Amino acid sequence: MNGLNTAAVYVVQTLGSLYLLIVLLRFILQLVRADFYNPLSQFAVKATKPLLNPLRKVIPGFGGLDLASLVLALLIQLLLMILTLLLMGYGIGALLPQLLVWSVIGVTALFVKIFFFALIASVILSWVAPHSHNPGAQLVNQLCEPLLAPIRRILPNLGGLDISPIFAFIALNLVDMLVIKNLAAMTSMPQLLSPFL
Repeated sequence: MNGLNTAAVYVVQTLGSLYLLIVLLRFILQLVRADFYNPLSQFAVKATKPLLNPLRKVIPGFGGLDLASLVLALLIQLLLMILTLLLMGYGIGALLPQLLVWSVIGVTALFVKIFFFALIASVILSWVAPHSHNPGAQLVNQLCEPLLAPIRRILPNLGGLDISPIFAFIALNLVDMLVIKNLAAMTSMPQLLSPFL
């Protein structure tokens, strides 16, 4: 039975996290003012539309932020954590307040990971296809630009060599180590939920 539960947890976490990624990506794309005519952006819009449209009637946007997609991401994260704990035989009644906090931590961790891997893709693309018009490459650049632009303004000109991604990586790793991991430890987040970090 335990083996079946472990397999079920794996399936729930994998498929749920994939959809969570798409929902959070939709929030980030609007946050960074990405091109929504991009085919990849359109995929995110279509994949999240069935759940987001009803939620938007209750939760309006604010200051250009798509709050409904952020709330949906938190609800999906909460549901994934609850299902994971239930499948492994944990009671969740007393854990509900902590689960809400762990959901925020999990979504924040995924938020940081999206930018981290987008930066890796951006660096690789700058070497192999610096002026690519591929929709994926354009989306990656649109994701990274708001993160890199403030760093570029501070750094001195190094004759065309862009080292801003190095400082962005350092900043993201510091957020992960000092904020996300510490919050998970302070709130006694179970090891079982560590795949969400």
